[in-house]
Amino acid sequence: QELLVESGGGLVQAGGSLRLSCAASVNIFSFNVMGWYRQAPGKQRELVASVVRLGNIDYADSVRGRFTVSRDTTKNTVYLQMNRLKPEDTAVYYCNGHSVAGRDFWGQGTQVTVSS
Repeated sequence: QELLVESGGGLVQAGGSLRLSCAASVNIFSFNVMGWYRQAPGKQRELVASVVRLGNIDYADSVRGRFTVSRDTTKNTVYLQMNRLKPEDTAVYYCNGHSVAGRDFWGQGTQVTVSS
């Protein structure tokens, strides 16, 4: 079974918004850190935002002020609200969980495409 499953990607015009979801099949407190990454064609996978168990959040400079991470602990789900999207935000977005044992788990990815 998939431990982490992303959803919510799609095609949106520049300036629009999308909300991505990462649903975990385990308690999200099984992870010391969870994060959102993205990978555009021909580029390395990069960290977008991360959240630790107590809820402190860090954002990449490229998305700070536009993207917001939130958690619903009753649903074991982490969200990425993306506002004022730009064409350069186009990428496959991945959810990551870093377990207390030091192991990384990845979702399958969801495509976000921002048109001009």
